[in-house]
Formats: sequence, C-alpha cells, structure tokens
Amino acid sequence: MATTRLDPIDRKILAELQADGRMTNVELAKRVGISAPPCLRRVRALEEQGFIIGYHADVDARELGFEVRVFAMVGLASQAESDLSAFERKCREWPLVRECHMLNGEVDFILKCVAPDLSSFQSFLTSDLLTTPNVASVKTSLVIRGAKDEPGVPFDVLEKRLESAP
Repeated sequence: MATTRLDPIDRKILAELQADGRMTNVELAKRVGISAPPCLRRVRALEEQGFIIGYHADVDARELGFEVRVFAMVGLASQAESDLSAFERKCREWPLVRECHMLNGEVDFILKCVAPDLSSFQSFLTSDLLTTPNVASVKTSLVIRGAKDEPGVPFDVLEKRLESAP
C-alpha cells in the first residue's frame, strides 16, 4: 500500500494542501505542527515522489459561461490495447472533455464534458466524438444539478483505516 511510505505528518501535509493549495509554507508548517524548513523539504519530497501531481485553482464553470455539463458513456467496437490508447489520446485533444475514465462493464469509457451551451456540446458530439474511429456507441446524460463535487481523496477515512490496521 502506497500510504505505508507516508508518515502521519506527510498525510497531514497532503490533506492540508488538498484543502488549500495556496497557503504559505509557514502556515502549512504551523497547521501540521513542524517548523517551516522541514515542512518545505517534505513538500518537495512529496512532489518528487509523485504524491503531489500539481496545483490548480478550482474555478466556477457556470460563472465562466460553461452552462452545460454532460456525462458521455462510450462503447468501442474493439478493446484491443492499441484501440483503447488511441481513444484516450483523442480524448486528451478535446477541450470539452474534462475527464476520461476507462470502465469495466457495459461501457468502455465515461467522459465528463463541459460546454458553454447545448449546441456547442451537440456539435462536439456529432462532429468529433461520434465520428471517431472505433466508437460504436455513445449515450449521454445531461447534468441537471450537482449535489457534490469534492476533489482529491478523503484523508479522514484513510487515517481511520490506518489506525484500525493490525
């Protein structure tokens, strides 16, 4: 398990940065209970080891004019590794596709898409997604409203699991 490489202070650093990636190193050190220089060394080590893969601002898509959110369930004609990889590469090229996940089950991929309006999404759907080689089926679901959108991982659940481990 990857968390065995992390001590409680490392996990606390990750939880705090996940909640607020803009805080200063001094504030972070205070919150996790260590001084600033070792805190900065730990953050840099967490970055180098790949536990922290980036920092970003959480923007409000609707405030920026992206009124439409759609989940697209994509079925491919072939699930050969080369075909799966080709589809993933294509998804990385499409700006409206914000997330792409390969699934096990009836659907091969689920895409989370955003668009300024329904006609923009429809244009993407008909001109890009449906015309992509190897795409056999697409079913879409328009998001009416979101009840939860929580990035990252639940560190409190991880801590409880680690505390109860033998």
